Amino acid sequence: MASTDKVAIVTGGSAGIGRASAIALLKDGWSVAIGGRRGDALDETLVLAGNDGARGLAVPGDLTTPEGCANLFAKTQAHFGQIDLLFNNAGIFTPGVLFEDLTPEQWQGAVNINLSSFFYCSQEAFRAFKARDPMGGRIINNGSISAHAPRPNSAPYTSTKHAITGLTKSCSLDGRKYNIAVGQLDIGNAATEMTRAMEKGVPQADGSLKPEPTTDVAHIADAVVHMANLPLDANIQFMTIMATKMPFVGRG
Repeated sequence: MASTDKVAIVTGGSAGIGRASAIALLKDGWSVAIGGRRGDALDETLVLAGNDGARGLAVPGDLTTPEGCANLFAKTQAHFGQIDLLFNNAGIFTPGVLFEDLTPEQWQGAVNINLSSFFYCSQEAFRAFKARDPMGGRIINNGSISAHAPRPNSAPYTSTKHAITGLTKSCSLDGRKYNIAVGQLDIGNAATEMTRAMEKGVPQADGSLKPEPTTDVAHIADAVVHMANLPLDANIQFMTIMATKMPFVGRG
């Protein structure tokens, strides 16, 4: 076991925030199971962490299904013997097209990964945390500043991130009796593959196209580790971390 004797599950661990957070948790002494569709990319995350094979586990699978999420938790439990933390992180953007031109498939795809996977994994986490003696555990949801203010042409993404805020609050309330702490990390402009286009220009509410500053994804990972290491009698319900000069406050 890790020096902390704690085990985390990170979804969307093949790139971006998920990869950086999994690496940061491993370096902090956690054992970490990472889930996602691309097994080769999950393996690469563990290599980048310098993982020796004892504290890292890659579990490829489709997290938009209850079966895929159940498999991730079952394999983690079997490998490490316990689960202490779930970082719900998997997510996608939809194309920045006009609202009326979005397809049902694009809408449903965003709902499936950005919302349903969080719900299914949170259910599995509740079951695992209730089965412990003593009961308890922590869930961190990757929200977004889009849970507070939308960007142009982002209805599916924005809608799902608003829904994550509701899920966070409901799980926080329903988890109290089981000693489950649930919090949300609202992120703005972390420098990842998904946000690289921001350096060239992002549509603004006034119709203009302007580049926006980003912040190193390592700072996001540090925030995840900080929230993860709190004792279960303390919880950061919501944290916003973003590029200081990004146009968020006053946006719109």
